[in-house]
Amino acid sequence: MTDYTDIAVTLTDYVATVEIQRPPHNFFDHSLIGQIADAFDEADDNPDCRAIVLASQGKSFCAGANFGTGQNDDSGSRDFTEEGFKTTTGDLYREAARLFSNKTPIIGAIQGAAIGGGFGLALVPDFRVAAPEARFGANFVKLGIHQGFGISETLPRLVGQQAANLLLLTGRRINGEQALAMGLVDVLTDQENLRAEATRLAREIAENAPLAVASVRATMRSGLADAVIQATEHELSEQRWLRGTEDAAEGIRAVAERRPGNFTGK
Repeated sequence: MTDYTDIAVTLTDYVATVEIQRPPHNFFDHSLIGQIADAFDEADDNPDCRAIVLASQGKSFCAGANFGTGQNDDSGSRDFTEEGFKTTTGDLYREAARLFSNKTPIIGAIQGAAIGGGFGLALVPDFRVAAPEARFGANFVKLGIHQGFGISETLPRLVGQQAANLLLLTGRRINGEQALAMGLVDVLTDQENLRAEATRLAREIAENAPLAVASVRATMRSGLADAVIQATEHELSEQRWLRGTEDAAEGIRAVAERRPGNFTGK
């Protein structure tokens, strides 16, 4: 398997594990999403790979996007620059859309926070195995902006329109048990068995006829990649004008300071 700078890829018994390695919180940028997409492409081209486990090191599965240098320090902080947001978001979403175009089934192993864009990344897999300590949140309205990463399309498909509305309009975080009840998570297990359970599900899929699995999956996800592309184009347009508002500036400050936003509608 190819060597990458921010992910590790291993293959055992027809199951590839793609592990994100930017602990503790695994903030992503264009480069990281591109590496994951490349690994998925490589898995598609490998006849010895029939399923993928997407996992990550550290405390969080993925705590969101990094619109700056792409680096985070040991405290888990992330860069955010206006220039980074303006110049990189479109490229990032184009890379993100690639994640929905692969042919190999994906199981997500969610051990901690999947927030904002990280929540969007957690919606890429076909199934999610999570620990009770997992936290899911589309906190975009708390930042004063519109959701991104194709969440407008992927979340309603998964949990239904009304549950998606609830999560998006409140910006609330839910834990693993709440996510299981909502249909966002498929298997709930303890932290110690998380990878093993995700791998078990991947192997259950991989033991079946690979051509049939690929055919069924293509039918069930028909149109998803194109729908995500359209969704991200709209999301980006909304994010750009909202990012110029006073509320967005206040929202970013408020989240950084761990307090409610004092929004004015300007």
